Amino acid sequence: MQKAQVRFDRDFIIGETDRRLFGAFVEHLGRCVYGGIFEPGHPTADKNGFRRDVLDLVRELAPTIMRYPGGNFVSGYNWEEGVGPVEKRPSRMDLAWKSIETNQFGTNEFIDWCRLADIEPMLAVNLGTRGPDEARHYLEYCNHPSGTTLSDLRREHGWEKPHDVKFWCLGNEMDGAWQMGAKTAEEYGRIATEAAKVMKLTDPTIELAACGSSGRKMSTYGEWERIVLEHTFDDVEYVSLHTYLNNYADDTPSFLASPDLMDSFIEEVVAIADSVAARRRSPKRIMLSFDEWNVWYRTRRGDENRIQTGWPVAPHILEEKYNMQDALAFGGACISLLNHADRVKAGCLAQLVNAIAPIMTETGGPAWRQTIFWPFADFSNLGRGRVLRTYVDVPTYSTRYYDPTRTEELYDRIETVPYLKVSAIHSETDQTVTLFLLNRHLSDGIELNLEATGFGTLTKQRAHELRHDNLLALNTREKPDEVKPREFDAVEAADGCVSMKLAPASWTVVRFDVSK
Repeated sequence: MQKAQVRFDRDFIIGETDRRLFGAFVEHLGRCVYGGIFEPGHPTADKNGFRRDVLDLVRELAPTIMRYPGGNFVSGYNWEEGVGPVEKRPSRMDLAWKSIETNQFGTNEFIDWCRLADIEPMLAVNLGTRGPDEARHYLEYCNHPSGTTLSDLRREHGWEKPHDVKFWCLGNEMDGAWQMGAKTAEEYGRIATEAAKVMKLTDPTIELAACGSSGRKMSTYGEWERIVLEHTFDDVEYVSLHTYLNNYADDTPSFLASPDLMDSFIEEVVAIADSVAARRRSPKRIMLSFDEWNVWYRTRRGDENRIQTGWPVAPHILEEKYNMQDALAFGGACISLLNHADRVKAGCLAQLVNAIAPIMTETGGPAWRQTIFWPFADFSNLGRGRVLRTYVDVPTYSTRYYDPTRTEELYDRIETVPYLKVSAIHSETDQTVTLFLLNRHLSDGIELNLEATGFGTLTKQRAHELRHDNLLALNTREKPDEVKPREFDAVEAADGCVSMKLAPASWTVVRFDVSK
C-alpha cells in the first residue's frame, strides 16, 4: 500500500472553471452526425430526426459547448450548401474523410439540436479552401437580426431569430500537411487576422480562437504559436491546442503518465502567448481553447478504419472501442484541464458520438456509454467551481512515453510521475469540495490522508470509483454496463481528519459538504 498526503487551503486557488471548459465536438466524420445525433426513421427520432436516446445520454454527459462542423471537414466546407430546403441541398465529396456529404444536416439543424440539448454552439469557419469573405457571410447569416440579404435568407429558411453564436474558430489545424489549404504560420496569421477583422466588424460581440499547433509533436510547434499570435494578438481571445493520448507501445504505466504532457503543453503555450503580450507591453492575456482532446490510437494503426471503397455516406470509421485503462488516462486528462483553469477557458472532447467518442450507437438500434463517458460526466457535472492548489506527497515513477506520430524523437522522457494525480474543486454555491483522484499504480492501493485548511468540517456527501480487475474490459452493445462507477465506501472523516484508501488503477471522485 502506497501512502499519500494531500493538502490544500480554501484561499489558495488556481482559478475558476469556465462553463466552456466542459465542451465536446460534432464533426461530419463517419457516423458522428448521420446515425449518431441525427437519424430520421430511428424508433426514438423526434420530428427533426434527432435521436432522443442519444440526447438523453448527452444530457447525462453534460457538455456545455459544442464545436461544429469540424475538424478537418471544415477546411473544405461550403456552409451555404448546408442551409435552405433540404431537398435542394447538394451532395458533395468530402475530401477530408473520403465520404459523400449529403448536407441533410447543416448549421440550422445543429443550432436547433444545441438548443434542445441546452448546449452553447461553437462554429468554425473555413480558412482552408475559403477565406475572410465567406467567414463574414457565415457570421452575418447566423447572427445578424434582419434587413440584409443573408440575415433575411436565414429568416426565409425558417429561423427568424438570429442564432447569436458567440464563439468562433478561425479554421482548423492549419499547420498540418493533411489539411486542405494548409498554410505556413505567416500565411495563416495574415488570413486569420483579416478574417477576424471583418468578422468583428460584422458582430463585435463575438469571441475568436486562432489555430495553435495541431499537437506538441509538430516540428513547427512553439514558433507557430509565436508567429500566429504576433499577427492575431489584438483580434482574438483564444489560441487552440489539440492532443490525443495513446498506448501504441502497450506500456500502461507510460500511458497513464501521458496526461502530464498535457500539463507541459498548456504551460508552454501560456508562456509563448505571454511573451507576445510582454513584447507589446500589453496587459491582455490570451486564453487557451483545448478544443480537441481524447484518447485515440487503435483506429489510427494502418488507417484500417479509414480504408473504404467508393465514396460512402456516413461510413464506420474511427470507431474507437475504449477500455478501462483508456478511461484512466482520459480521467488524467480531465484533471490536467481542471488544474489549468486559470488559462484553459474552453475545451472540447473529440468527438461526441461513434467517432472516437464516449457514446456509441447502432444504426436503427440502441445507444450506450463507452468507458470514457464516466470520467467526463464526473468532470462536467462535478467540476464547476474554484480549483484549489494542491500539495501532493506521494511516491513517483519515471517513464518514457512512446508516440509514433511524432516527427522527431519517438519518446518523451517523463522523469517524475506521481502515482496519484489530483484536482480539488471548491463550489461556494453548493458549499462543497470535490476531489478527482487518479491512482496510476497498477498493483498497489494508496492510503491517502487529507488536510484541508479553512473549511471547517468536511462531511462525505457522495463518493464513487471506476475500476475493473481487467484493464482491457470495455462496454459493448451486449454488455453496456461492464465498466461503470460503483459506490466508494473507503472514506473516513472524523475530527477534521479525512482518510481514504484508493484501489489500484482507479478513478475516484469524492464530494464533501463543507461546514462553516
